[in-house]
Amino acid sequence: MNRLIVFFMFATLISCASKKKIIDNNLMKQANNWAQQFIIADGHVDLPYRMKVKNFRMDKEFVGIPISSKDGDFDFKRAKKGGLDAPFMSIFIPADKDTEDSKKLADTLINMVTWIADQNSAYFAIAKTPGDVRRIVAGGKIALPMGMENGSPISALDDVAYYRKKGISYVTLTHSKDNLICDSSYDTTHTHNGLSAFGYTVIEKMQRVGIMIDISHVSDSAFFDVINVVHVPVIASHSSARKFTPGFERNMSDDMIVALGKNGGVIMINFGSTFLDGEIQKIRNQHREMLAKIYEEKGLKEDSKEAEKIRDKFSKTHKNVYSDVAKVVDHIDHVVKLVGIDHVGFGSDFDGVGDSLPTGLKDVADYPNLIYELLKRGYLPQDIKKICSDNVFRVWQQVLDYSSR
Repeated sequence: MNRLIVFFMFATLISCASKKKIIDNNLMKQANNWAQQFIIADGHVDLPYRMKVKNFRMDKEFVGIPISSKDGDFDFKRAKKGGLDAPFMSIFIPADKDTEDSKKLADTLINMVTWIADQNSAYFAIAKTPGDVRRIVAGGKIALPMGMENGSPISALDDVAYYRKKGISYVTLTHSKDNLICDSSYDTTHTHNGLSAFGYTVIEKMQRVGIMIDISHVSDSAFFDVINVVHVPVIASHSSARKFTPGFERNMSDDMIVALGKNGGVIMINFGSTFLDGEIQKIRNQHREMLAKIYEEKGLKEDSKEAEKIRDKFSKTHKNVYSDVAKVVDHIDHVVKLVGIDHVGFGSDFDGVGDSLPTGLKDVADYPNLIYELLKRGYLPQDIKKICSDNVFRVWQQVLDYSSR
């Protein structure tokens, strides 16, 4: 081949690569700008329970107060860097707690979040409405709305109004086991075959007092029971699309997403790798099964020091696999194709999915990477603004408006 032709081909390749780099840099700058300009709401951040596990105390100064920390996925400085303005603080109630203990834990975690905001009022403030969020963010602070993950503390209708008064803006009806309200996607018991009789009265009461109904974690039949009777849009605060994880009922099927769209609701995409990619889920499940077999053979408990040593050794030869930020946007794309741009948002599950966060979304500083990926795929500013917060704010306000009527 003529040397001159080779030279021009090489020069063209370098020129194309340079142009691509310039375009990518410009998109990343724009992503960072929009992350700061748009209010970013995240439907589910598990900071309160993580701090509870870390022995958080409200009677003295605690190093884990989330201003700046190397622990976990969330703190003020990283959130500000990433543009996160309104993380819904998850008041998580484990499914193995009885009603009395559930109520005690719910009050403890709510009081914790309130105390954090009160003691760090230059950084945080409690939000109970979208208007609160906008006012708080305009003041340079991070808004802390609260959502209860698992309705197990609700054993009587009066409890619903009590938790709204305490600041709860949504209730995830159940968690990993069937409860008094409905069946769980993780439980095979099918206690109620959907919503219980009590569950119907609970969701009616939630609408009357202005609490959003969260259908993450519920069984398919419970979801359709809810959709068939509600007068307001609902949310899935931290769920993804089952299309990418066949057989994983915790995620939403296409039929469910279509029904959610007709209802006017919003699915907020979970960032956990096992929520994003069924193949990754298979590999991680295989690793867990292999470890469980080793523990059984050696007669060890999973939380023992000996088991921890085995896990450390195992991890050196069986590396964890992760999804990536592009896969999160695949889920967003899928929802948009099914029901449109008005029905999708972010529901990271930061501090709740452990070591399974995808490459490019390892903590709350990384939202610009997500916006960058949306930009690459041609999403317009008004579309991204809807995904960041407008969609969930619309549902939230509709629920409040219905309550006021």
